[in-house]
Amino acid sequence: MADAKPILVLKTGEALPPVKAACGDFEQWIAKGLSRRLAPGDVEVAAVYLGDPLPAPDRISGVVITGSVAMVSAREPWSERAAAWLAEIVAKDAVPALGLCYGHQLLAHALGGEVGPNPNGREMGTVEVHFEAAAAPPGAASFAALSPLFEPGTFLGHTSHVEAVLRPPKGAEVLARTALDPHSVVRYGRRQWGTQFHPEFDAEILRCYVEARREILASEGHDADAMLARIEETPDLARVLERFAGLTGRARGATRGGVGEPAPDRPSAAAASGSLRRGR
Repeated sequence: MADAKPILVLKTGEALPPVKAACGDFEQWIAKGLSRRLAPGDVEVAAVYLGDPLPAPDRISGVVITGSVAMVSAREPWSERAAAWLAEIVAKDAVPALGLCYGHQLLAHALGGEVGPNPNGREMGTVEVHFEAAAAPPGAASFAALSPLFEPGTFLGHTSHVEAVLRPPKGAEVLARTALDPHSVVRYGRRQWGTQFHPEFDAEILRCYVEARREILASEGHDADAMLARIEETPDLARVLERFAGLTGRARGATRGGVGEPAPDRPSAAAASGSLRRGR
């Protein structure tokens, strides 16, 4: 595996401070979901919001774009730089890509779609995500052939967002919806997808987010206690990350029908991004 290319976590922000203190940060959750180690040569991090350089696509095997407290509609310079990099990846089908929440919206924006405040308001909690076989175009062998990360049906997913994809880019295919978001999962290219739900979250992470947002939820008319009572694990959609690792050729420790064993103890994000920063 010494010559294998790493999976890149394109980090667009950090977990809220109380969540980070209790549960860790995005790259740790994503590495665990991928069943990989957060380490040079395995899963590496480019914290683009801090100014980290983005590698040439031929130096990675795939990329997962994280969530963020930032807003895609703000068009921060670092975010626009990442968008241009992602647009090239999709145009050339350079590597598989998976955008999560902010990452999903960033892919849509990068390709000419529209992102902004969800007219249906904040979506937070464990919600039903509806995948429809009808999303497959005429002539497609199956929904699985269209998108190997997903399958038809209704599954529970963890959500926490205010902005959403309002208009998918031309040529994109909507694969799933929720009660508040008609573009919850989108296929942007042959091997590039975005999910508004968080496959990297577990129930405890989402509980921490709800507690951290308790006051703002109340100000918006939401019942945080009722939201907490409805939180449960989402094993079906948690598998998306491991399936994605399989597309990159970097899956390890997978068990049939589920996510593999948790990743070993992880070094810091700075250590994990070191080889890319050094031009490895």
